[in-house]
Amino acid sequence: MDRFVILSGCSGGGKSKLLGALKRRGHQVIEEPGRRIVIEELESGGSALPWVDGPAFARRAIAVSLADREKAIALPGIVFFDRGLIDAASALEHMKGEPALAPLGQLHRYNRHVFLTPPWPEIYVSDGERRHDFTAAVAEYDRLSTAYPALGYEVHVLPKIGIEERADFIYSILDFE
Repeated sequence: MDRFVILSGCSGGGKSKLLGALKRRGHQVIEEPGRRIVIEELESGGSALPWVDGPAFARRAIAVSLADREKAIALPGIVFFDRGLIDAASALEHMKGEPALAPLGQLHRYNRHVFLTPPWPEIYVSDGERRHDFTAAVAEYDRLSTAYPALGYEVHVLPKIGIEERADFIYSILDFE
């Protein structure tokens, strides 16, 4: 869907803060499925966590991403997604070799412009929900920077600048006024 725009890339690269800036500018936003799943699993004592059962986590992220897309159809205007279906399908395919990326990625399209946060060690932090190290974050970025173009998306690496300037960069690509 042309009005669904993906923010993806390296963990800890500033996606969530950028999403907040876009929300303050009046856009609809969908928060990262992975973080929501981790919070729910930690609260319930579940095991669909990336560091416990990665494939279960990825499958759940696919389901949440599909539900997010359905809900977003009713939202007006441009909708920005912090990660989503392609990220989850890429993770599952990487971990299990299951061919999830191409079928899901072709069936459920987003805006052709995808914005990736590059590895940025100066701002990367792990926390209770992001337990992997910077090396794992970079490996994920490398997979995603290959996956999106393979599905026909035009990838734009966000410059390492302030949040508002990053939002302006997105506006310049999407031809916002």
